[in-house]
Amino acid sequence: MEPQDGLVDSGSTLTPEIATVLKAEVVQELLGRLAKGEPVKRLAREYGVDRKTIRAWRARGRYQPRAPRPRRSRLDPHVEWITARAPEVDFNAAVIYRELVSHFGYTGSSQQVLRVVRPLRIAARPGRATVRFETAPGQQAQVDFGQRRVWIADQEVTAHVFVCTLGYSRRLYVHAFPHERLSAVLQGHEQAFQHFGGIPAQIVVDNAKPVVLRHDRDPDSGRHRVVWHPTYTDFAAFYGFTPWAHWPYRPQTKGKTESGVKYVQRNALAGKRSRSWDHLNGWLLEWALTIADARVHGTTHEVPRERFAREGLTPLGNHPPYQRDRLGQRVVASDSLVAIGGSRYSVPTQYAGSTVRIRERAGAYDILFAGAVIASHPAQGRGAVVMESTHYAGLLRPHGTPAVARPPRHDPGYPANADVVVRDLGVYAAVVEEACA
Repeated sequence: MEPQDGLVDSGSTLTPEIATVLKAEVVQELLGRLAKGEPVKRLAREYGVDRKTIRAWRARGRYQPRAPRPRRSRLDPHVEWITARAPEVDFNAAVIYRELVSHFGYTGSSQQVLRVVRPLRIAARPGRATVRFETAPGQQAQVDFGQRRVWIADQEVTAHVFVCTLGYSRRLYVHAFPHERLSAVLQGHEQAFQHFGGIPAQIVVDNAKPVVLRHDRDPDSGRHRVVWHPTYTDFAAFYGFTPWAHWPYRPQTKGKTESGVKYVQRNALAGKRSRSWDHLNGWLLEWALTIADARVHGTTHEVPRERFAREGLTPLGNHPPYQRDRLGQRVVASDSLVAIGGSRYSVPTQYAGSTVRIRERAGAYDILFAGAVIASHPAQGRGAVVMESTHYAGLLRPHGTPAVARPPRHDPGYPANADVVVRDLGVYAAVVEEACA
């Protein structure tokens, strides 16, 4: 029984609303008996209420519930920061909890953080659900790109984030590219294979133009047919997996990677700022290994890193990297640069004016002359000029180094094969004396 308001047993099964109504009715009855002159002491004994409480009700003239006492939470000092930070991390309570622990020494639970963040998220946007389906170990991986505006140093750019999700274990591989061209698709695949140490039997891809040229129906059978980019078909055969694409506008058929892309965007990239693309990708690799692979997955209820032990991928072994001749022949310009994909790359100066061939590897270009590789460069974005100093040996000098002074080489009075005759000064003195005599 409450020490002040009383009248309702604290062990009652009545709801708070009903208990309040009953308590108000009892107080009104008690006030009526007080108005008839019944003594406070007798009423207090009869109702089991302190006499001070009855006198307080008589003074107020009616029942008034007590205002609830404010409860302090460990999050109270951080509510203002959470409210400001939440939109920056896309209202991800896990990110905010991680930062509270690491930067502010927060010792409360993640559920307390979720209770603060959830109403902020609901007020900002409605939630949406995705459809998942389960696959056998080693059977499938799903890949997709997601876009996120990120800060590289002092510049805000669009990162095209390649995400590969293994269907059984839910392990992730993530890498950010400045574009989504076919070279990025192939490089992302190969790096994922190396990261996992194996190859799944099937890969589900998005309908991006670098991979899927179009969807149509077979004229004979009427069945759905995917027309793949020939290079991707060759790439799939090279690594021994079967590509598969869903019908357009049915992304729920690749719900694992759709969910994985959102997870990366909202958790790994929320509010991040990096020094460079390499710094960004170093963080994404660290995040995938220490956070994504170490969490208890919400669908499998297992840790992806532990479940991966049963994944059963086809071992990659010493599989060589994929190579292809994509751009055919190019003529080396007089400045020893070769145009490839909107950028220019250097070769040794002796090949200026020569015809060379281009071979593209995942994320790199080889430049060949007479079947031999004369230069290799990592692929760059459009508009780049990549010059390797060794290709210009003798023509370039380090920045700020003064040119070495050289004597004239074509003075007719100084043949290149002539030696300077050094004479005794006495000879010249004798000539002067003879002229003066």
